Amino acid sequence: MKAIILGSGSKGNSTLLITDTKKILIDVGFSYPKTKLILEKYNYKPSDIDFVLITHSHKDHIAGLASFIKREKKFVYIPKGMYKEINKIVNPDYIIPVVSKTFMIDDLKITLLPTSHDAVASVGFLIEDSKSLVYMTDTGYISKSNLSLMHDKNLYILESNHDVKMLMEGPYPYILKQRVVSDSGHLSNEMTGNYLKELIGIDTKEIVLAHLSETNNTEELALKTVNDILNTDIEVQAARQESELVVNV
Repeated sequence: MKAIILGSGSKGNSTLLITDTKKILIDVGFSYPKTKLILEKYNYKPSDIDFVLITHSHKDHIAGLASFIKREKKFVYIPKGMYKEINKIVNPDYIIPVVSKTFMIDDLKITLLPTSHDAVASVGFLIEDSKSLVYMTDTGYISKSNLSLMHDKNLYILESNHDVKMLMEGPYPYILKQRVVSDSGHLSNEMTGNYLKELIGIDTKEIVLAHLSETNNTEELALKTVNDILNTDIEVQAARQESELVVNV
């Protein structure tokens, strides 16, 4: 299993996941030309994508979705509660609303992990074949039911959005600061570290911190905070907004 994070942050999010049998685009937060350009850097084409998964309907996760589907005519799998939002921008012929929590696409098992973000039917994903990936950004907390499903997976791509001190002392207006730290906001570095400490196990190979705030966090601070909490030999990396990150497990 390989993940190529095309970019991660408030300006756009998208990840190419390559499994034994499938190539999956998780979120399409960049324009079609930019997505195409990045994919081609790694010798992939948009037409190589088998299907698309969407975490939620905020612009930084779906900005390029309509154009991508119009050009490539790929199916988009979404929680059924997200249908009204995605139907506004994508031809319904290419939308597949998922009714069950877990579904199969050939040999690939995909589990929806409902998140607490302030978006309709927001989710993360647990994707499994011979390897396993947890992909979760944009959530204010991780529920106990999700934590039990997420335990001891090979690769975690998990939000580490902000440092609380930087946020509270920073330029955001008070109401926005309260949104970020609320249950419907984002995970802080410390929260992410503590969740990961509970989650990682003997099969965990790689951790990627995602969706770092450019205003309220730094890559160095996120990595230090999480590494200090984990105290593990597992490699922890940070995804960036303006460059790609390739991870193999």
